[in-house]
Amino acid sequence: MSKAKKQAASVGGSADEIEASFYEALQTADIEKLMACWADEDEIVCVHPGGPRLVGLGAIRAAFDAIFNNGSIRVQPQAVRKIESLASVVHNVRERIEVLTEDGPVQAFVIATNVYHRTAQGWRMVAHHASPGSQQEAQDGSEVPPVFH
Repeated sequence: MSKAKKQAASVGGSADEIEASFYEALQTADIEKLMACWADEDEIVCVHPGGPRLVGLGAIRAAFDAIFNNGSIRVQPQAVRKIESLASVVHNVRERIEVLTEDGPVQAFVIATNVYHRTAQGWRMVAHHASPGSQQEAQDGSEVPPVFH
């Protein structure tokens, strides 16, 4: 059994615990911990801000390996919105990211959607899709516009 699969068995059981492990792994550049959060399925998908759709464990791991070659990602999940069912959970998250620039660290904000399925190994991520970043904190659009018929 690979190290990632052994660790996957010890990663938390709920979607919330998997999400916490995912963001902790980003902050510590721990590729094994990060990959343990993902389901072992061919059709899992990841889209980084402005990037292509990455399908499968190999493509997702290669992308995060490349990112981690530049260090960890200083990211804090905030304002999580959840939709839950018996076998799937969708989290929409506002991510606060610290980006290093020539002028020093700057905060940026990204909106991400994380999808979790209940698998034989427990809850695991099957999709992570992040929007392009912005220096302004995105506000929720919760007011319903009028409908004209």
